[in-house]
Amino acid sequence: MREQGTISIHTENIFPIIKKSLYSDHEVFLRELISNAVDAIQKLKMVSRAGEYSGDIGEPEIQIAIDKDRKTLSISDNGIGMTAEEVKKYINQVAFSSAEEFIHKYEGKDQQIIGHFGLGFYSSFMVAQKVEIDTLSYQAGAPAVHWSCDGSPEFILEDSSRSDRGTTITLHLMEDEQEYVEDARIKQLVKTYCDFLPVPIKLNGEVINQQKAPWRESANNLTKEDYLEFYRYLYPFQEEPLLWVHLNTDYPFILNGILYFPKLRPDVDVTQGQIKLFCNQVFVSDHCEEIIPRFLLPMRGVIDSTDIPLNVSRSALQTDRTVRKIADYISRKVGDRLKELYRNSREEYIKVWQDVGTFVKFGSLNDEKFKKQVEDIVIYRTTYETPVVAASSPATETPVVQVQAEEGDAWQDVQPAESTPDSGTGVQENAPTTSSYTTLKEYLERNKERHENRVYYCTDEVTQATYVELHKKQGLEVLFMDSFIDTHFISFLEREYSDVKFSRVDSDLDQTLLDKDKAGEIVDPTTNKTRSELIKELFEKALNKPKLNIRTEALKSDDPQGTPPAMVLLPEYMRRIQEMSAFVQQQTAQFPDDHILLVNTAHPLIQNLVSLSQGSIIQGEGQSPSAELANSICQHVYDLALMAQKGFNAEGMKSFVERSNQVLTRLTDRATSA
Repeated sequence: MREQGTISIHTENIFPIIKKSLYSDHEVFLRELISNAVDAIQKLKMVSRAGEYSGDIGEPEIQIAIDKDRKTLSISDNGIGMTAEEVKKYINQVAFSSAEEFIHKYEGKDQQIIGHFGLGFYSSFMVAQKVEIDTLSYQAGAPAVHWSCDGSPEFILEDSSRSDRGTTITLHLMEDEQEYVEDARIKQLVKTYCDFLPVPIKLNGEVINQQKAPWRESANNLTKEDYLEFYRYLYPFQEEPLLWVHLNTDYPFILNGILYFPKLRPDVDVTQGQIKLFCNQVFVSDHCEEIIPRFLLPMRGVIDSTDIPLNVSRSALQTDRTVRKIADYISRKVGDRLKELYRNSREEYIKVWQDVGTFVKFGSLNDEKFKKQVEDIVIYRTTYETPVVAASSPATETPVVQVQAEEGDAWQDVQPAESTPDSGTGVQENAPTTSSYTTLKEYLERNKERHENRVYYCTDEVTQATYVELHKKQGLEVLFMDSFIDTHFISFLEREYSDVKFSRVDSDLDQTLLDKDKAGEIVDPTTNKTRSELIKELFEKALNKPKLNIRTEALKSDDPQGTPPAMVLLPEYMRRIQEMSAFVQQQTAQFPDDHILLVNTAHPLIQNLVSLSQGSIIQGEGQSPSAELANSICQHVYDLALMAQKGFNAEGMKSFVERSNQVLTRLTDRATSA
């Protein structure tokens, strides 16, 4: 048999389109040819199960062979093969997909066919100047066929000497495509695109693909170590994932996958997805931005679906209603997984909250359905302290775990103390208390009698430590909202809870923290001025900052020495305006000149300042040494208070150090001359 003819092309100049425009990367030709080989093997299994083939199908495999001398690359399978008529139909008619026809014929059979477009084979002409096919059909008596084409519409179809069932595609590579006769390059491409195809792919007799796709397994068949091993394989040299979600549905679309919550690092770009998109276990893309909800983009893992609409080259998504439904499904499954962890393993939930909480909050900001799903499992670290529940049994180590308090209102770290006896109630006597976790609803309920619908929060545990401690000592509970997303999340919460007011601990002081009786003490009968008025005048004169609002209050404390001598306050609304303005202008928020200096009149240092400023007679012109020292101390007190709100620039730090040295020098002079 020898036949010569013209390939039936339904689009003019199809070969230039295939070579230059259809596929964005030349290397995907190998993905397409291997996918076709897998399809051929799957088709043979299907006709065998249908009783149309009674022969031995053997062990399925795909062989890749390289001939550097001839500059050829071949891909062989032991699948269904083709007859001469099938070659004419499926190869010579470009864009006629044999996979589509086969799917319709064997609809309902439990086997996946990868190809759909019918153009995959022709991707080989991106790298080959000539392509040959040798194939023998499974059908009894069908002769072997040889087909060849040099990249023009002309082909040759003739008899072949092939004696074993299956198909071999041989590519005669172009001069500038010789990288594809290198073993390392082929291994790299197989690992990238075909690693999880369910057929052994061999190069020089060596199997070079994983074959097993964990995401296609039932979750019941996978262990924790299986999930971790898969993550390590996908993302080597990364920290272990926090938890994962196994996706598996076949209605109203087919989707399988495993998504991991990674530990978030400061350098992670939350706008770039790292989830791998597969179609029937064939890798398609590293970019799933159209499928994955935006707030879940930092997650990692695999999504595999035949219902995701790809363009003909599989290089881009065609967004439609199905994609939106898939995004909603993924969001819901992630929410379900988090709620399950919250209910069943609260210790683990709190351990991973620092990272997972970012996903939850970002999702709540951007997805109404997700917000409703997770609103009851958003937790916050709090200064509220509860008794520590005793460990039920001794442990070899002293782990830090978290449990829910008996009354169900807070979460807390628990560190068992071996030397602390159990009183018999399940709570250790004199047990230490540590940081707790709570929901917002629990916080509001717990504090409704002391400060109803008001939430005190802290955004920086280090710089705001003084303010937090002041609240704690007076029994005021503070939430730590120190994630980068919390600035936006607080505004979101105020919209959700319209009657709730959020106040940062350094924005203003609750009346509970102030001792009004001490503030009214009269110290100068001749002028009728209180200590507070004298102190205010002293600081106004020493600092000489017209925009600075100086308030004098006595902070309530059993130990005045343990309270700060002064605190800088920035009203909540003013600070938010500054932050919003800086955000819009993409600048760092500047600390405003209009702020409050609250001077603690109950502090011994401040009380001594009044005596110091009035204690010496002026010698000649100007201030007395004592008054000068009092002024320097006022500036120093202000600097220390300011440091909790903002850092100094180079000039500010230089001045602070110089003033500190001057104050210390004068104090030591007075001490040595006394």
